[in-house]
This record gives sequence, C-alpha cells and structure tokens, in this order.
Amino acid sequence: MLKLPHTKSCFVCGLNNPLGLKLDFETDGRIVRARFVPRTEHVGFRETVHGGLISTVLDEAMVWVIGVRTKRFSYCAELNVRFVQPARPNEELQVIAELVANRRNKLFEAKAELRNPRAEVHASATGKYLPIKGDSLADLLSDFAESTESLFG
Repeated sequence: MLKLPHTKSCFVCGLNNPLGLKLDFETDGRIVRARFVPRTEHVGFRETVHGGLISTVLDEAMVWVIGVRTKRFSYCAELNVRFVQPARPNEELQVIAELVANRRNKLFEAKAELRNPRAEVHASATGKYLPIKGDSLADLLSDFAESTESLFG
C-alpha cells in the first residue's frame, strides 16, 4: 500500500489542524483506506459517534479514491449515507473507498464503508463529485504538507 500525502489544514487529513483527525490514507491504486479511532469528544448522543463526523470521514475517503484513480481532486456534489449500527468512541474502525464511475472527467461517483475489525459495516456512503478547477485547484495543491508527485506526477 502506498501512503498518501497529508495536507496542512484539512480537518480529516491535515497535519497542522489542531482539532483535526489526522488520518493516514493509503492506497493500492484501486481502493483507498484509513484507520479511524473516534475519540470521546466525537460523540453526538451518549457513547455514539456523531453521524456528521462519520459522514465526513466517508466523504474524505471518496475524495481521495477519486484523486488516486483519476488524478483529479473534486468537491462533493451529493452525499448519501446509510447508518447501519452505531460507532462507539475508542473503537478502531477502517474506512474503505472505491471509484464507481468516471463520467468523462466531469462527474465522478464513489462509494465507501466504515467497518470494525470484524468487518461489520457501521455506515456506508455513495457520492457524486465534481472536479476542482482553476485557482481553487492551485490553492488546494499549495496546501499539501508532503509531495504529491507519486500520485500526480
């Protein structure tokens, strides 16, 4: 598995965000995955990880798999999340994402799951993403803390 670079400021993968999750994403070129251990401050309702945080992690994994597979970064246009069972703080989870469709580099579709070590699904998501262009892309690329050359040459 190839370790993916971090950004500086991203809430999910940013190294310099003091409130961030600092997830380490990796890829085999087909899927993207990361280990996620929610903390007690990530709960919504008592002893249950907030659904918005789970959605954020699923979304981030899908953005990364689109980047890996298409060499393009994207913004989420539509996100659908299905919550199967509650995730608990301090429980080790793994998010896994894969590209479902590339619609002529104008629209990307991806899916992701959040699983526990027993491979039980806690949440799944599908999303549609639009490529980032122009100045927005230049700003995004300037925020990387590590080289993106291994991905985007």
